[in-house]
Amino acid sequence: MAKWTAFPHPGDYAFDAASLKKNWARLHQGDCEPLPRDAAVLQAWVLFHNGEFQKAAEAGIKAGGDGITVANKATGIYANYLESREKSKLDLFMDVAGRAEAQQAADPKNANAWYWQAYALGRYSQGISVAKALAQGLGTKVKKALEQTIRLQPKHADAHIALAAFHAEVIDKVGALIGGMTYGAKKDAGLALFRDALKLNPSSAIAMIEYANGMVMLEGDKRMKEATKLYEQAAASKPLDAMERLDVDMAKAELED
Repeated sequence: MAKWTAFPHPGDYAFDAASLKKNWARLHQGDCEPLPRDAAVLQAWVLFHNGEFQKAAEAGIKAGGDGITVANKATGIYANYLESREKSKLDLFMDVAGRAEAQQAADPKNANAWYWQAYALGRYSQGISVAKALAQGLGTKVKKALEQTIRLQPKHADAHIALAAFHAEVIDKVGALIGGMTYGAKKDAGLALFRDALKLNPSSAIAMIEYANGMVMLEGDKRMKEATKLYEQAAASKPLDAMERLDVDMAKAELED
């Protein structure tokens, strides 16, 4: 595995097994991942929350079982925020999608096996262009995997965000008529899913950011003021771990542009 770009705020987060257990419910409010019983898997999560994404991915793969979820989250978050080489980024997303699909086969009731497949294919689709991805049938795969995530875990805020973003992206790229008829994308459904995500995880900076983006995609510039307010709220959030810090950094960067 090639060396990954380091987390830009080294040493800012210093969880250990005990402090992670104490903060687990808050840190995993978005993905509803259960607290692992396996010490090796918990240690991989410690690495993830501290921003040691490559070590977390390697430790998760080595641990196997539920460790695949932390490996997928570490890889997905790293690829999305820190990998600057486009081909490497797309390859990493496909690695996640492949591992998640194998995890589904082994553990079909694992909500995050479905979520991380959807997340990876969704980000991959954005990388190659949403229109091209839809033509390849990836949109349907993403939608089905997210709907399955929510069926298995109705409080999965991150899946609500991702499914809402799917509705917004499809309508933005192919229009409401084709989006609705061909892909089942609906404006009202997308907006409702964004609102539900924020109810499930009110402190989530990424929920605020994605809602702001989706709102403008679905309703245009008339919602720009509200969208900017959501970005300001996201930028003012107090991140508890490395991933949340990357979300907040992104909101701040968008506001500066």
